[in-house]
Amino acid sequence: MSDEKELVLQATEVSIIFGGLCAVSEFSCELHQGELIGLIGPNGAGKTTLFNMFSGIYTPTSGQISFWDRNENVHIINKMNPAQLNKLGIARTFQNIRLFSNLTVSDNVRIALHNLRTVVPIDILLRTPRFRRDEKMMTERTLELLQLFKIDNKKNELAKNLPYGEQRKLEIVRALASNPKLLLLDEPAAGMNPQETEELMNMIGFIRKEFHLTILLIEHDMKLVMGICERIMVLDYGRIIASGKPEDIKSNPQVIKAYLGSEAV
Repeated sequence: MSDEKELVLQATEVSIIFGGLCAVSEFSCELHQGELIGLIGPNGAGKTTLFNMFSGIYTPTSGQISFWDRNENVHIINKMNPAQLNKLGIARTFQNIRLFSNLTVSDNVRIALHNLRTVVPIDILLRTPRFRRDEKMMTERTLELLQLFKIDNKKNELAKNLPYGEQRKLEIVRALASNPKLLLLDEPAAGMNPQETEELMNMIGFIRKEFHLTILLIEHDMKLVMGICERIMVLDYGRIIASGKPEDIKSNPQVIKAYLGSEAV
C-alpha cells in the first residue's frame, strides 16, 4: 500500500517552542505519493502549527522536514520560506479564507501561476513574443481551471462577491494553479452547510484523482474526514496519539477520550 509509494514529505522528530511552550513535540510522519490523509485533534492540539512549519511560515525549533520535489530531488525545507516551498511544489489553504477580495476570480488564479512564468523584466517592458506567449498561457490555464471547477461563468466577478462556498472553492483552485505535489487543506469545510460540505467531499476526491497529488487535510467535520481519508493522524497536545485507518481511529479509546467523545460510532 502506501509503503510501496514514493515519499513526498517526511517529518522526523519535529518540535517547535514558543516562549517556553512546546506547541508540537517530536512529531514524525511520512506522506506518500497520492495519499489522502486526515489530521485531526482538539483545538490547540498543534495542527495548524504543523501546517505552518510544512509551508514555511514557522521554522521548527528542532527536527527535520524533508520534501521530494516533482523531479524526485529531496530538499531539507526547515528554513525555506513560503514562496520557495510553493515553487518546489507545496500549496496550502487557510482556516480563514485569504483571497484577494478586490480582484476578480480570474486574477486570483492568475497570481498563483507566477511560478510557471518564463519572462524576465525586459520581456514585460518591451512586450516581447515571450511575454505574449506567457500571457496566453496564463489566460488559457486560468480559464481551464475555472471551467474544470465550474466557476468560469464568474471569472470577471470580484472574489468578495462570491457566495461563501464558492470562495472556498476558489481558494483551492488558486492553490492548484501553482501545480503542487502536496496540497495542505486547513479546515476547508469550516463555515459550510451540509450541502456545501458534501460538494467539498466530492471535489477533494476529484482533485486527488485528476491532479495525482498528495493531500493532507485538517478538519473537524468527522463525516468528511472518515468519508474520504484513507489514513488519519490524531494530534493532542502537540503529539501524535494515534495513526491508522478511519475504522481503527474511530474505535480507538485514547482518541475517543481526547477528541471524538460522543461522535465516535
